[in-house]
Amino acid sequence: MSDDGEKIDIHRGLKGVYFDRSEVCFIDGRAGELLYRGYSIHDLAERSTFEETCYLLLYGELPSRDALATFDAELKAARELPAPVYDIIRAVRNAHPMDVLRTATSALAAFDRDVDDNSSEATLRKSVRLTSQVPMIIAAHEQIRHGKPLVAPDPALGHAANFLYMLTGRTPGDDAAKLMDTDMILHAEHGSNASAFTARVVAGTDANLHAAITAAIAALSGPAHGGAAENVMRMAQEIGDPANAAEYVKRKRANKEPVMGFGHRVYRAEDPRARHMRAGVEKLSHAMGEPKWYQILAALVDAMKPYARHGVNVNVDFYAGVVYFLNGIPEDLFVPIFAAGRVPGWTVQVQEQFANNILIRPLTLYNGPAPRAYVPIEERTATTTETSP
Repeated sequence: MSDDGEKIDIHRGLKGVYFDRSEVCFIDGRAGELLYRGYSIHDLAERSTFEETCYLLLYGELPSRDALATFDAELKAARELPAPVYDIIRAVRNAHPMDVLRTATSALAAFDRDVDDNSSEATLRKSVRLTSQVPMIIAAHEQIRHGKPLVAPDPALGHAANFLYMLTGRTPGDDAAKLMDTDMILHAEHGSNASAFTARVVAGTDANLHAAITAAIAALSGPAHGGAAENVMRMAQEIGDPANAAEYVKRKRANKEPVMGFGHRVYRAEDPRARHMRAGVEKLSHAMGEPKWYQILAALVDAMKPYARHGVNVNVDFYAGVVYFLNGIPEDLFVPIFAAGRVPGWTVQVQEQFANNILIRPLTLYNGPAPRAYVPIEERTATTTETSP
């Protein structure tokens, strides 16, 4: 109750609360539907590229052939980091890759000529640079922490293929490059999730894009938001064989423990992004001679079918971790890869916030002590709640 007796409903985690309007992302959790700017995620995953989808998110429409070529050239031209940022990565190379990414992204602000310009035009220019620079930070850190020379970007490769190339030092095959491209499309935007909301809160204070993206990366680093893909791969390794999946699920459910990669905050039906990763994982795992990983995931899905009617369905991260694993990517890079694909989504959320900005300032309902008198320290007595220093 409020002071005047009015009943106040508490929506913990802001669940079910609409705080603004958006023209970017439509999610129907019951039907399992996801649209970017009105386009089905299925069409984009099957027919588009990350570059085209990125353009759609940032500019609102699919590009013409010439517009896409210009945008692609801008992305490739932005594949560079200031020398001091490499020094920062070297200085913190032993930290978790998400912490390195957050720190280096924040440092980029010091070298961006548009950093304090929050106009739409400047925000778009910065978004192009950050979309290219975030993957470069991740790849540079991977090389530096293992004492390897940096891998220069290859202008002949598209965004996703170049990212894989810089991470591993090997030009990826067509299937691997296409699957990474699809993965980045599927992760590019997802409404007001925790990291996107964090970016909007920061933008609401009129802070710059780099500050908002840095904060979004920090939010994504929490395992409750970005850690599912990493946990799924660990689970698959623990199971070890498809024949063990049913017993694993039975044990987890009996102990009231979650099965990683199932369930989602907004989806009651299957995550619409999952099917595209499922087909890719099946193809890639066979192509790389390691079909058991896909078979373990398929056995888990089968074992979890009885729980689907309760809204516990497979989500996109269930398959993503295996994609990264098959490409030889370490587990602690799974979440940074998520971040690399999400930069355009975070940016467009910030753009919308800037367009009609307002300080985001929700309330908390006080339920602490009633008003009480201040007691001078010499008159206070020890209480049972005090502990020794």
